[in-house]
Amino acid sequence: MSSLSSQYNPKEVEKKWYKFWEEKNLFSAKADPEKKPYCIVIPPPNVTGILHMGHALNNTLQDILIRYKRMQGFSALWMPGTDHAGIATQNAVEKELAKEKIKRQDLGREKFLERTWQWKEEYGSTIIEQLKRLGCSCDWQRTRFTMDERYSESVKDVFLKLHKKGLIYQGNYIINWCPRCQTALSDEESEHKEVQGGLYYIKYPVKDKPKEHIVVATTRPETMLGDTAVCVNPKDKRYKHLKGQAVILPILNRELKVVFDSAVDPKFGTGALKITPAHDPVDFELGKKHKLETINVMNADGTMNEMAGENYAGMDRFECREALLEDLKERNLFVKDITHKHAVGHCYRCHTMVEPRLSKQWFVKMKPLAKPAISAVKRKKIKFHPARWEKVYLNLMENIQDWCISRQIWWGHKIPIKGEKDVLDTWFSSWLWPFATFTDKKELKYFYPTACLITAQEIIFFWVARMIMAGFEFMKDIPFKDVYIHGTVRDDTGTKMSKSLGNIIDPLEIIDEVGADALRFSIICITASGQDVFLSKKRFETGRNFANKIWNASRFLLMNLKKENIPGDLCVFAKSSELTLADRWILSRLYQAIDSVTKSIDKYRFNDAANTLYDFIWHEFCDWYVEFSKLTIDDKKTQFILYKVLEKSLRCLHPFMPFITEEVWSHLPHTEDAIMVKNYPHVNKDLINKQIDKAMEHVIAQITTIRNIRSNWRIEPSKRLSVFIKTPSKDITKILKENSSYIKRFARVEEIEIGEKTKKPPRSATAVSMNIETYVPLADLIDIDQEKKRLQKQIEEIEEFLKSNQKKLKNKKFLEQAPKEVIEKTKIRQKELKTDLKKLKTNLGDLK
Repeated sequence: MSSLSSQYNPKEVEKKWYKFWEEKNLFSAKADPEKKPYCIVIPPPNVTGILHMGHALNNTLQDILIRYKRMQGFSALWMPGTDHAGIATQNAVEKELAKEKIKRQDLGREKFLERTWQWKEEYGSTIIEQLKRLGCSCDWQRTRFTMDERYSESVKDVFLKLHKKGLIYQGNYIINWCPRCQTALSDEESEHKEVQGGLYYIKYPVKDKPKEHIVVATTRPETMLGDTAVCVNPKDKRYKHLKGQAVILPILNRELKVVFDSAVDPKFGTGALKITPAHDPVDFELGKKHKLETINVMNADGTMNEMAGENYAGMDRFECREALLEDLKERNLFVKDITHKHAVGHCYRCHTMVEPRLSKQWFVKMKPLAKPAISAVKRKKIKFHPARWEKVYLNLMENIQDWCISRQIWWGHKIPIKGEKDVLDTWFSSWLWPFATFTDKKELKYFYPTACLITAQEIIFFWVARMIMAGFEFMKDIPFKDVYIHGTVRDDTGTKMSKSLGNIIDPLEIIDEVGADALRFSIICITASGQDVFLSKKRFETGRNFANKIWNASRFLLMNLKKENIPGDLCVFAKSSELTLADRWILSRLYQAIDSVTKSIDKYRFNDAANTLYDFIWHEFCDWYVEFSKLTIDDKKTQFILYKVLEKSLRCLHPFMPFITEEVWSHLPHTEDAIMVKNYPHVNKDLINKQIDKAMEHVIAQITTIRNIRSNWRIEPSKRLSVFIKTPSKDITKILKENSSYIKRFARVEEIEIGEKTKKPPRSATAVSMNIETYVPLADLIDIDQEKKRLQKQIEEIEEFLKSNQKKLKNKKFLEQAPKEVIEKTKIRQKELKTDLKKLKTNLGDLK
């Protein structure tokens, strides 16, 4: 067999194998009646996108599932593609034009769109290439783009169907408006951020009563120029005398009605609300109700128009605010301002403060579409993982509002109505993603509905909910069966990563430094189901060190294995051969690990699966069995087991670390082209033996205990020890005696006495583990005072463990949510600790 190089080189290995996989077309999937379908559609990254840690986490999770299912024999399709990202892409192209001192209006719509398509061709596949570096095994030949001709036809067809059905309409409503992008935004695209603003108190004189006035409080004084009324609560006694009266709008001297409505909160501000129907959603509804005039005082770019008065026309909205407040102060109409913290909408693309604005837009009636989508989740046809996200989804859906789908930009799907210049909201195309990506009806029928959607919490409504609604409306079925919501990637202080904060970790830098496998494995290890991920560069040492451990152990095995010792069926071999305790133990632990990993992936508990593999491969296989095997490395039985455990471990690990597993596996004898198309290992329950596990646990515990004594007392490695072991039963005595050769070899023991009646020699170091007492005579090396301190410290540590375990066992949440085996293991450990504590106290007493 060929050997591995002395050091693992991720860059070289990753480049080689990704090229191999693509050339062999191993990522492709097709409708195969002989196989079950398994399909995931990628959350299409924006063509403006650059790979960040959120992408790395999301796509690693998807790749684990698709590789796992592919190895299990499914026709596994991971459908890739990108989103045209209307506002974001238009902004990117406008920035490029700005460098040339050109505005899009200078080019005109057609020329600007030509430039945008050029930009897309040049930069739009950047993130696709970056996903490949991560190891993503998408069927790249199927890559879709939301503005492809076929996809665009689907978008147009859906719009016309909804329009014909009466679910799309046009109307004048208050919408979220971005003055920078100069387009409407949906409520979901207007991200609310807490800002430190002001609450301004302004006098509105009562008509014909120059000494009397009503004070209103507002956070946006500049909009008062569009006021058409003042509203108070009919139960507010302070304002009953104003019934039938009018007030005068300051500065512009326009007469305003005083109207009464229970919607006004008497406790906010002064209890008097200025009504600006064209610039506030609440005011808009009150304006309709009381038949008030609507006056728009702002231009699309956020500057004031002529309706704001000649003194303010042309000013920026915030510049106007300052000037207006100064004018009010001069006229003695300004009362005060107080600091006021409140949530204000911001454009989700350029982060400009959003302006509520009366505008004629296109809308989709959502309540009829939401009904089957709500029912599907309630009836568990679609399941959320973790389950708590179901409540979030249902709350959003049961309070759904109509969707503003028109955007006043040039890049996007033009609304298919004659004479219409607006384009559709980007999400109007991506809600069709699970079915519009398929160009072949037979394949659509085979792969739809898809299996699982993996995404982030912030787009549950943006995308997940809308895809479910579109699935029922246009495919008469769910779009996917499971929705896995992963957490947010944060830095190690818990702050969300962002460029503006300067706390991002670039995944491409990490891949350059430690390799894609190390990045993937490290991030999955710390991603508990649905929980946020707290990340620092140091975290990636886990994956890097694990890759090196695998490499070095594999290199040792390949240097010692002989090809003729390898062929054969493991199950038959195990049943017909005389195997040692270590042999049977490693096989038992292997199949338990495979069983645990399989169940964890099936339940979307990816970190549990990763940590199981880490513990088995690093500790049980490499640290213990490989070391044990050195005693009999030339034996055919040992070589066969080493090969089988390594080969199956690599297959089990492949979905998590595809590159290193492919490289090591390529040096082993095999018939398949690649490990990625090799069957995922099955569980052989016949070889799982808990008694064997327990027996080996005792042997390992004794080796570890003696090593610890040697380390604690700084006994030279070359010095061989005499050891006395007092056991609690004949069974354990038998196990330790039969396997004393392991203890002697790996703990460097010269003489060993084992029995239930073994006595502690004088002046001995003592340790207790698993109810077994181990004594090592130290002769004149012992320092009694030091030994007393050590025992006291061990007693204190066990007492702390006992407290911690007891706290767990009294915790209702732990008892309700933890698996039964974990609870049982905790109880058993509690009993063992109590026994150990009692014996340690006895030993400390002996020294005294």
